[in-house]
Amino acid sequence: MLDPLILPTDDGLYCPAGDFHIDPWRPVTTAVITHAHADHARAGHQRYYAHQLSLPILLHRLGEHEFNGLDYGEQRRFGAVTLSLHSAGHVLGSAQVRVAHDDGRVWVVSGDYKREADPTCAPFEVVPCDTLITEATFALPCYRWPPVEQVGQQMWDWWSANPERPCILFTYAFGKAQRVLAALAEHTDRPVYLHGAMVALTELYREAGVNMLPTQPVSELPRDETFNGQLILAPPSAAGSPWMRRFKNATTGFASGWMRIRGNRRRRGYDQGFELSDHADWPALLATIRDCGAKTVLTTHGRSDDLVRYLREHEGIDARALTTLYGAEDD
Repeated sequence: MLDPLILPTDDGLYCPAGDFHIDPWRPVTTAVITHAHADHARAGHQRYYAHQLSLPILLHRLGEHEFNGLDYGEQRRFGAVTLSLHSAGHVLGSAQVRVAHDDGRVWVVSGDYKREADPTCAPFEVVPCDTLITEATFALPCYRWPPVEQVGQQMWDWWSANPERPCILFTYAFGKAQRVLAALAEHTDRPVYLHGAMVALTELYREAGVNMLPTQPVSELPRDETFNGQLILAPPSAAGSPWMRRFKNATTGFASGWMRIRGNRRRRGYDQGFELSDHADWPALLATIRDCGAKTVLTTHGRSDDLVRYLREHEGIDARALTTLYGAEDD
């Protein structure tokens, strides 16, 4: 029996035939990064390989390192394997990692991905393979995303219905905030005000050519500004913080796939919940596994055990869960 192309180790997913790690969580010599979210891209590696659109975000988040940019589909040789990156449709610069051994075996590490249309990043690409390592963040049948156009309309209706109150929408600073700004650009050209954690990342998206609503940092407005009738985007960590004191009588919302379960909105105390995720829902996970033709599927983070059980019992696929340290910005 042939040795696996990619192994879980204490440092992360490791390819012995190419001597590199994929999204390692401890410092290594060569790291191939699927995308720049903090659970996948960590500081301290000697050299990094990632899609070229990820490099400015990696630099912003990690500081100076040896970064090497690849285009989608560009091939690089590492030992006995050929490596290439393919769009994951998750966030700007996100990629699946295709590893093709000289003996003919092909493995794909999906990173995080989604299959919905998203103007803020390249669309998902199906990559045929023998073995797929897939995320399982929302791997339950109850997770089925509504069309993003519907969610954009809901957010615009909420904003429009509150001309005398600040509307504070909590969402993740990298990827989700920019997707919200792009979705709302279909309804208005009004400016949106940003928490400081979102300012630089949003500008990096603009520099990459992504069309979004105009934005301005909250910090640039006078302290007596009421923000009535305005939309403010902030990371979830800002909820309940001193930063919130300047917004009187605000209405709050949260944009996340977790809002599919209504109890989550009630427990977190938001007035509105918007079902918007940058991860694949249940139908998209199954479609991806079927479309790529993998005979073996290894799952990471989220509902790994549930997906493994379904694939074994209903799809006849050799499936197993991998233990990793990945979370999710949607987690």
